[in-house]
Amino acid sequence: MAVLTNEDRIKVWTDIMRQEPINAHLDAAVSGFLKTDLKAAVDAIDDWVNTNAVSFNNAIPQPVRGILTTNQKTAMLMYVLARHYLSGF
Repeated sequence: MAVLTNEDRIKVWTDIMRQEPINAHLDAAVSGFLKTDLKAAVDAIDDWVNTNAVSFNNAIPQPVRGILTTNQKTAMLMYVLARHYLSGF
């Protein structure tokens, strides 16, 4: 897996600043720092995701790991993260 393109990183960054529905949980947090600080955070998170992709994949037990596509595994991760960190908002 490769990091996002610069254009995709900018899209994530601008989505957060515009508070797209998926980022609504950030509305109170997106203040108190510069836009460039937020962009640096997006870049760092993307780098972390890229660095830890193999570890994430290896954490999924067989046979699911061998059957699901990368997109399906990613969707599962998004659901788990959302439930884990965003429930109650």
